[in-house]
Amino acid sequence: MLTINFQKTIKKEKEIVSVLGGLLIQERDQLIDTIDQWQVVTNRQPTKEEWYALQFNWKVVKHVKSNAIVVGNTKQTLGIGAGQMNRICSVKLAIEQAERAEDIVLASDAFFPMADSVQYAGEQKIKAVIQPGGSIKDQASIEMANQYNIAMVFTGTRHFKH
Repeated sequence: MLTINFQKTIKKEKEIVSVLGGLLIQERDQLIDTIDQWQVVTNRQPTKEEWYALQFNWKVVKHVKSNAIVVGNTKQTLGIGAGQMNRICSVKLAIEQAERAEDIVLASDAFFPMADSVQYAGEQKIKAVIQPGGSIKDQASIEMANQYNIAMVFTGTRHFKH
């Protein structure tokens, strides 16, 4: 039997996740977000309340297993979609849990590879979206957000957790 003293061999900036048949050692997400670098990429700017909600839910999504989607408001998280095979499934799961709450925002830990997630969010009356951006199809997501009058913010950084 092989024994390892993890206290001595794994640095605090590393994170250990057990997987079938082994362990995954990954960098701990210690990124400190700098809001002044965030960029509104849509025609509509977030309202003051939406800004607070986006900031709050961005902090929450950092700690959710990818593909992570969090929906909520300024005071609480109302739905979480985590660990799904694709982003649209996570979006649907999170919004379903919110049970048709009003004036909610959506946070995504990684970019939207397709505009379908933004379209679904718009159909479900999501008011604002925060995501890293960085997809080759960002423009399609931005256009979809504009079509549904959703304010969209790019952070420039992603929080992807295995």
